[in-house]
Amino acid sequence: MLVFIDKALVTSLIVMVMLSGYENFISRIDVDGSNHTLSWLGKLDPGSIKVKVASSIVAISSIHLLQVFLNISQAKEQWHVVWQTLIHMAFVLSAVLLGYLSLLTHHDGD
Repeated sequence: MLVFIDKALVTSLIVMVMLSGYENFISRIDVDGSNHTLSWLGKLDPGSIKVKVASSIVAISSIHLLQVFLNISQAKEQWHVVWQTLIHMAFVLSAVLLGYLSLLTHHDGD
């Protein structure tokens, strides 16, 4: 089940980056003749995309770390688990810092 959740998170990350990248750098996506609107696309600037991508990477890393902890009896060395945890914490720290920088830049522009 964790592998399925992991693949779903990666897929949604790819779709989000593709659509918002197209919207920001190429052209607006017009949905004509449809009741469905993609209102979230116009609200994603490159700074918020960075925060969302970092948050998605943290979620994917969390799922992977959970898999490591569930299979801890199969770990060959304890350092493998320690390194996985440190890498995950680096992802968390970078996502927090990106969110903080995004907060600072949005307050400067207001």
